[in-house]
Amino acid sequence: MTDNLQLTQLVEACRWIGAKGWAPATGGNMSVRHDERLCWLSESGKDKGSLTTRDFMQVEIDTSRAPSERKPSAETALHTLIYRLYPQASAVLHVHTVNATVLSRLVKGPELRISGFEMQKSLSGQTTHLDTLTIPVFDNDQDIDALASRIACYAQERPLNYGFLLRGHGLTCWGRDVAEARRHLEGLEFLFECEMRLRQREKI
Repeated sequence: MTDNLQLTQLVEACRWIGAKGWAPATGGNMSVRHDERLCWLSESGKDKGSLTTRDFMQVEIDTSRAPSERKPSAETALHTLIYRLYPQASAVLHVHTVNATVLSRLVKGPELRISGFEMQKSLSGQTTHLDTLTIPVFDNDQDIDALASRIACYAQERPLNYGFLLRGHGLTCWGRDVAEARRHLEGLEFLFECEMRLRQREKI
């Protein structure tokens, strides 16, 4: 897929995310891989629902540095980490949905486990609702390099298949292209909302 088409599809995904209110107050950040050395990452401080291709900058995957003097997202190192860990990943989406943010605080352990939902099959490789879907949950940290290091350590022992939650922060997910990343985001958000509603009913 050409670089321009990838960026165009990412911009469309950003508008879709913005319309759903999943990246409020200029929050969130999105990227696509350019090649094995560079990715395109959204510029910091801009409303994600109104981005254009000009609002993305190139970032070095190995160093997380932007060759230009523009300011990339605060979570740049998390995007580049995913591209380093998984060469097949070509798009990364980071959002601040209410369900992901609240659920990440309700989960006290290091992982959220979900099973029994047909929508689990929206995630690549999932073939049945009988499987248990495991989503890692990491404590939030303003030191992004330290956070990235903890995530990398986790990934050495267990795969990060679709995404992870940052406690009190939001969801980061990815895919082999923008369409798959978008499907993973929508599927995970649906599952998070179902899990939230189940937990609320259990308290009644």
